[in-house]
Amino acid sequence: MTMANYTLRDEIRDYWSARAATFDQQVGHEIFSEAERQAWRELFLRHLGPGENRRALDLASGTGVISHLLDELGFQVTGLDWSEPMLARARAKAEARGARIRFVMGDAERTLEKPESYDVIVTRHLVWTLVNPKAAFKEWHSLLKPGGKVLIVDGDFVSDTLVKRMIRAFERLTGRTSPTSHAPDAMRETHERILRQVYFSKGARASEVMDLLRQAGFAGINVDRNLKRIHREQARHMPLLKGLERATQHRYAIVATKR
Repeated sequence: MTMANYTLRDEIRDYWSARAATFDQQVGHEIFSEAERQAWRELFLRHLGPGENRRALDLASGTGVISHLLDELGFQVTGLDWSEPMLARARAKAEARGARIRFVMGDAERTLEKPESYDVIVTRHLVWTLVNPKAAFKEWHSLLKPGGKVLIVDGDFVSDTLVKRMIRAFERLTGRTSPTSHAPDAMRETHERILRQVYFSKGARASEVMDLLRQAGFAGINVDRNLKRIHREQARHMPLLKGLERATQHRYAIVATKR
């Protein structure tokens, strides 16, 4: 393969594939307490209601953390990811639990799933990495049945804040990087190079995401910024400054309906 044929999407896929082995070691990816797990359940119930065997699509499902939460709530779950190493770990978890979750390889922007085949779509920390969110949102709209809902959990992880500046100052003074930083350096450089090229390179603000959802045909769009319980439980497993950074970032859940 020549570099001319190696696209940004290829680089994003390969980046997350390389991170699959350690993905579940990081707070915000895996869930490390029952209290955080319950906070996620409450968020899903608040916006999606109980599963009742409805069909749910977990986009960019990674190692299947959200897929398993949806399964526990009674949804009939498909997890879609385009990283085979991520899917291998997700399938192993499902087998260990005896969970009947369907995991498939696919691009979240072009899923190849059947139109109007899902009651709900859930994404966690996907939108900020999208190359073409306008096309992706239209695709997701087409996958939902009339009355179906999409729930997007995401945030602006790019914009500079006082807490980020404090962390950088601490790292300069101590010569240490945070344990939650991307490592090794080559991986950090890849992450930064990808971030410069994605649509939300300046940060995925809730207002812009909502505008793009409207353009894609969604209605009843609401933003929920009450994620404090999730962030509080995550912070218990993070260094002090990183926990403070998480609590002060522009993070949100957006729910929208296909009419």
